Amino acid sequence: MAELLKVSSLSKNFGGLAAVSGINMSINEGELIGLIGPNGAGKTTLFNLLTGVYTPSEGLIELETTQGKKQIGGLAPYKITELGLARTFQNIRLFKSMSVLDNVKTAMQKNVGYGVPSALLRTAKFYNAERWVEEKAEEYLKDVGLYKKRFEAADNLPYGEQRRLEIARALATEPKILFLDEPAAGMNPQETAELTDLIDHLRKKYNLTVILIEHDMSLVMNVCERIYVLNYGKLIASGSPEEIQNNEFVISAYLGEEI
Repeated sequence: MAELLKVSSLSKNFGGLAAVSGINMSINEGELIGLIGPNGAGKTTLFNLLTGVYTPSEGLIELETTQGKKQIGGLAPYKITELGLARTFQNIRLFKSMSVLDNVKTAMQKNVGYGVPSALLRTAKFYNAERWVEEKAEEYLKDVGLYKKRFEAADNLPYGEQRRLEIARALATEPKILFLDEPAAGMNPQETAELTDLIDHLRKKYNLTVILIEHDMSLVMNVCERIYVLNYGKLIASGSPEEIQNNEFVISAYLGEEI
């Protein structure tokens, strides 16, 4: 598999605090990668660096594009999204008063292909593009099992379905890499099992590379091919699920034991 994303000596400092320090990662096209670690280990900070929310203090984030490798560290989030990186958030961020369908459509405006004059004059180009957007948005909602609720307000969805809506909205940006920040948070075992199947389905259908932060170890060990482990902002281990389960440094980090 070809390398899609490379992280080299990546660090982020807040004042005198190093939130992440010297991170090196290599993500191959089509992989499903887990990012785990105790609370406060720096996982979400790393996601924020990779998706443009934070600017790195040091290091490189290189994305393979059609024009070759591109250094994306420090780019604005919308520019990183245009390059094919999308994410969900640990705390759900939906337009709660808008419909489920409109939440997904908002993520597709970069692809509509018409300008202000066409929108104001309601040209054929405008109507054709809007029809395409609606059909594609409905397809994403079918993928996540929310098509029948497409006209409901997002705020009326149960918690687990709001998580699914966030994933559908991320898909609507047509990503190459999908970052999922604790997608199973707050879910019961049945919902988590359904989410596991959903991630696998979406990955195959859309040829996605998936990187997820998750505290549910059963989900991580069942779906991830490789796992990176952070502790106190530093990478302490990487490998297959079996290798991580038996790694003494990982066991120490989770159990708080000295080795």
